Amino acid sequence: MSEYKTIDDLGDLNGKVAMLRADLNVPMDENFHVTNTARIDRTVPTINLLMNKGAKVVVISHFGRPEGKGDMKNSLSHVAPELEKALGKHVVFVDDCIGEKVETAIKNMKSDEVLLLENLRFYGEEKKGDETFAKELVKPADVYVSDAFSTAHRAHASMVAAAKLKPAAFGLLMAEEVNALSKGLNNPQRPLMAVVGGSKVSTKLDLLNNLVKKVDKLVISGGMAHTFMKASGVDTVNEANSLVQPDMIETAKEIMATAKANNCEIVLPLDVVVATEFKAGADHKTVDLGNIPATGWILMDVGEKTIASINEKLDGCKTLVWNGPLGVFELKPFDQATNQVAAHAAELTQAGKLMSVAGGGDTVSALENAGVAGKFSYISTAGGAFLEWMEGKELPGVAVLKK
Repeated sequence: MSEYKTIDDLGDLNGKVAMLRADLNVPMDENFHVTNTARIDRTVPTINLLMNKGAKVVVISHFGRPEGKGDMKNSLSHVAPELEKALGKHVVFVDDCIGEKVETAIKNMKSDEVLLLENLRFYGEEKKGDETFAKELVKPADVYVSDAFSTAHRAHASMVAAAKLKPAAFGLLMAEEVNALSKGLNNPQRPLMAVVGGSKVSTKLDLLNNLVKKVDKLVISGGMAHTFMKASGVDTVNEANSLVQPDMIETAKEIMATAKANNCEIVLPLDVVVATEFKAGADHKTVDLGNIPATGWILMDVGEKTIASINEKLDGCKTLVWNGPLGVFELKPFDQATNQVAAHAAELTQAGKLMSVAGGGDTVSALENAGVAGKFSYISTAGGAFLEWMEGKELPGVAVLKK
């Protein structure tokens, strides 16, 4: 991590105001109760570290999509009680993020309190990356700390402009995230396998084009595997029984050619699970590729031969990067392939044989469904930022904190 600034680089923080850019954009029900506290919980170690160093901690975050104007639905006041519970310390909420109200609250802070400011996105200037807004934001702060990797792909005012205005550093979560992803893709132990799922090839072109040049084995799964199957000569796959994209077949062939030129083995299904309906518990059967029914059945998952093949290849790998499920994991029993491969990856990880990194919304849900979320080396809280990292793009919120 010597490439990036960390809290240790900020020097003596005793009595200083540390502004912490967190990501508290957590899911909430219609009664404003937080339904998943993962992002809150993962911010706590950085807050505790800053407080232990004697800093006054002021937490800033976005929440929801208020589009530049305030509304109670998107107020961070709903998150304050959960942050207080996770910290075990009093959290004072301020219903603005800039101005005199904020400065007064900071002056009145007690040493055992944390300040949480109102939603940054109540100001349209935040998403525009406005420097004047950033100046107002960090005006009462002595140092700036970024712990919001999940927003690092956005050049928003609080992510980039603010970091240039004060002594700035990575928080613990940001450092952990960047470190894990670097080990997973930028500087991995080889052989390196990537598992990529998703419904459409067209949404993951940048990702696939980057991975075939970086990984040793690429498992293409989910609906987009159907297009690759068709491109590789599986004529039984069609628009009636799968998510094949006919206009992407030539693109799939080009990606496969690039993979071959870069000694990347593309791993496609050997057998599939087909069902009569797209619903949980639907009648289903496992068939080889040559026996996929032309109509009346839908491809829902991959079969036991494919699972065994992926797991066998995984046994020979040192690093795994995972984004996207193998089948329609939301509908049982079509989560079997995802569950079994995830369980095998977790077993190898726990045995110290594999470094496993996973990320993206569906991926986290799929691994939680498989009961192995705590058994991977690292699971990213980020969606878009994780994907852009895998695509090989530089993230503005990370780049700004290079030494």
